[in-house]
Amino acid sequence: MKYTTLSTLASFSGLASALTPAQWRTQSIYQVMTDRFARTDGSTSASCDVNNYCGGTYQGLINKLAYIQNMGFTAIWISPIVENIPQSTADGSAYHGYWAQNIYNVNTNFGAASDLVALSNALHNRGMYLMVDIVTNHFAQANTRANFNASAVGAPFNNVSMYHTPCDIDYNNQTSIEQCWQGDNIVALADVRTEDSNVQALWNSWIPQLVSNYTIDGLRIDSAKHVTPSSLSALQSAANGMHVLGEVYSGDPSYLCPYQSTITGLMNYPAYFWITQAFKSTSGNMTTLATGINTLKSTCKDVTLLGSFLENHDNPRFPALTSDQSLIRNAVSFALLQDGIPILYQGQEQKLYGGSVPYNREALWSTAYSTSSSATLYPFITTLNKIRAWAIKKDAAYITYNAWPIYTDTSTIIMRKGNANAQVVSVFTNRGASAKTATLTLGATNSGFVKYQSVMDVVACKSFTTDSKGNLGVTITSGLPQVFYPTSALKRSGICNQ
Repeated sequence: MKYTTLSTLASFSGLASALTPAQWRTQSIYQVMTDRFARTDGSTSASCDVNNYCGGTYQGLINKLAYIQNMGFTAIWISPIVENIPQSTADGSAYHGYWAQNIYNVNTNFGAASDLVALSNALHNRGMYLMVDIVTNHFAQANTRANFNASAVGAPFNNVSMYHTPCDIDYNNQTSIEQCWQGDNIVALADVRTEDSNVQALWNSWIPQLVSNYTIDGLRIDSAKHVTPSSLSALQSAANGMHVLGEVYSGDPSYLCPYQSTITGLMNYPAYFWITQAFKSTSGNMTTLATGINTLKSTCKDVTLLGSFLENHDNPRFPALTSDQSLIRNAVSFALLQDGIPILYQGQEQKLYGGSVPYNREALWSTAYSTSSSATLYPFITTLNKIRAWAIKKDAAYITYNAWPIYTDTSTIIMRKGNANAQVVSVFTNRGASAKTATLTLGATNSGFVKYQSVMDVVACKSFTTDSKGNLGVTITSGLPQVFYPTSALKRSGICNQ
């Protein structure tokens, strides 16, 4: 992707399909860390030093797209694609893609520009979509901050006037958050003056070229809270109607939600923190989760455009916090079925349990891409994707219907999403796998079920019937989640043999 060949690449890759925010609502995203997903040679035994490049490539990803699609995912989000610093440092190498050095070249560790075009084409041929991560906040150098050499960065970001003066971030000061430097004195991350019109102009010309070259359908912006809102608005405009997910690392809806006035979508960090806290132990707080979900709906512009997740490359994997398989299933299902665009980080389906960075960035090929029901969450996640996709198909209003907690107690939260006769009613608990059986009655007024209605728990494929008032008796066994849907509406879905 050299600057002088952008137009040449565009000539054979075509124009981007550029999915709108409304179109992204219905997608389900699988997050790929390109270097750790699949090798070109298909090896499942290759070793991986988690601090350095391990050999994952675009061609390896192409070869394994069926593994992702068969789980029900309709889109992938890949690591930043641009050239990164080449050195292996005390902080490791740039295998993750966030240490950009030249945005007009691709990171050849992942493959050539033509390989990325091939990946995009392979996805679109399957009816799938491509989201690419971009970093506009900083450029990297294997150097101390004081000795950062702007002239060594790829043109045109090779002028010291394009960067803020080095300083440590004070997270209680928004100006400091936007202008001071991330990174350290091993890998300096020079903070770009994104507020300057000349810098914005460069990004705003680069984004359409990037999108066109590789037929990209959506963008994820790294470190969005570290750039000015005006520059985010400019980036959104440059994306020309495409959905953009910004990373604003904050659990406070009052801080996060205003960013949705500048870009269409955000990573749902508040819900991430609430879900993690609620399900990581049997003493988690369900009230905080229920209250938080309602607060988010009233604070954010549109929660259905947020990216919903439980794990990612920056936070510990959920099984690092608990080994209880029932708690894990509850947390995964809540994240995938709540409002927003579900995002699954590669390896969740394999129950990978890495803790802090870089141990949460394991090579997926070590699992041999197993789809076994006994060893993985692969079939469980497939079911969750199926019921969500079917609910959307049966009622287009399902996707914009705001889910709400219809029942909460100290260890249970029941969520409803969807209109009557097409609603998903999910029972989540943090009782844990060793808990005794518990029963409760779900009232018809909130659930929307009617008298003597047959409903299916699509997770266990068990059928239940409401009573003469439409109430549903719920039995929680082994602390497992339940996802109820009207049985009659499942016809021809293929779910639970319907």
